[in-house]
Amino acid sequence: MADDKLHGTAAGGNPRVELLLVGMNGDLRGKQIPLDAQKKIWAGEVRLPSSTQSLDIWGDDNDDITGLSLSVGDPDGNCIADERSLAPMPWAPEGSMQVLATMHEFDGTPSFMDPRAILASVLKRYEARGLTPVVATELEFYVVEPDWRETGRPSPPVNLTYRGDPNGFQLYDMSAVDALDDYLQTVRAYAKAQGLPADATTAEFGPGQFEINLLHRPDALAAADDCIYLKRIVEQAARKHGLKSTCMAKPYSDHAGSGLHVHASVIDKDGSNILDAKGDEPRKLKSVCAGLLQTMRDAQLVFAPFANSYRRFQPGSFAPVDLTWGYGHRGTAVRIPDLNGPAARVEHRVAGADANPYLLLAAILAGMLLGIDSELDSGEETTPSYTPEDTTQLTHDFLTAVDAFSASPFIADTFGKRYQKLYGDTKRKEAITYLRTVSDFDYRTYLPRL
Repeated sequence: MADDKLHGTAAGGNPRVELLLVGMNGDLRGKQIPLDAQKKIWAGEVRLPSSTQSLDIWGDDNDDITGLSLSVGDPDGNCIADERSLAPMPWAPEGSMQVLATMHEFDGTPSFMDPRAILASVLKRYEARGLTPVVATELEFYVVEPDWRETGRPSPPVNLTYRGDPNGFQLYDMSAVDALDDYLQTVRAYAKAQGLPADATTAEFGPGQFEINLLHRPDALAAADDCIYLKRIVEQAARKHGLKSTCMAKPYSDHAGSGLHVHASVIDKDGSNILDAKGDEPRKLKSVCAGLLQTMRDAQLVFAPFANSYRRFQPGSFAPVDLTWGYGHRGTAVRIPDLNGPAARVEHRVAGADANPYLLLAAILAGMLLGIDSELDSGEETTPSYTPEDTTQLTHDFLTAVDAFSASPFIADTFGKRYQKLYGDTKRKEAITYLRTVSDFDYRTYLPRL
């Protein structure tokens, strides 16, 4: 079947197949394979060091703290391609394709470090209960000028500025969409070529900030694949138009951060939505909300995986700070957009655009499962006129999130103790490096005054 998809002689350059692994930080690593050598992919003969999936944000394998690289000989793993993810690369020579793979040990078991395998293990828990999560993601991102390497900071596309300053807030502003229409048309064309279920595109608050919604999938692994492919598409389209896209959670101090919202429902073997309240009290929906809220602080490091991520959690913004829920309330951490019918679902609004979509969905679906298996108390509803008193808050501190993640029984159960330690130790190093680094803010504020 894979050979059929790639059959034929491509024109316009040397076509290739890119075998892609998803790393800890949602980064893509892998190999380019000539089209005429593609059979080794489908035979499971492509290998990469297993430590590829333990690399930190700087690409360091941290063997001194993980013991997974040179200290054990940096062993290979097998990259087993998921043929369902095979898709064309419209930015590459005609005939080029990409496919996602899962790292496996040589005994055939998935690597404990592979984010796709972690999500797949959570989905097996649903399968054992005769249930299927239905998931959709909404990705926000910024488009910036290409001079960021020279200036050391992002700046909005020039056609969204006047004398270098942004034109103002652009929320749902069609003139902002029109100003970058060529770029957005390329994004849509690439998404269509890859068969991504892309829906609406809207301008968001920040200059050059956009959101693209992906339609619901009754396959959470495919939904995560869609999201990781969309991130690559917006990047490749930006490159074509002489721009740069970024999924940093907070690229500008004085403009909105970028989120990655997740909508989720659950269907049974008959295809019925088990969250459907059917006009009655939405007990299951509220219980699922409770499961998400009870596990949210433990999993915040997944939702906000970098130092920059914590700049997004600011009071008065659309990034939730309190562990609250509500009906249709976009200021809450968990929102219930619909109570009844097939569309009854929860919306998880905490994660930043920088989150790894596989780890994100694993944490969300595991939290929901607690509320499916037991009837949990969601607490008081947040409304436009009422916020419950003494609500628990998310942390604003990277290192505090690392500590919560590393000590959590829920995280150990969901991700496995080995991955909990690997991820926690790697992020602890990043957090400490951040704390030790004297920034430009320190110099501007303190050097002239102290």
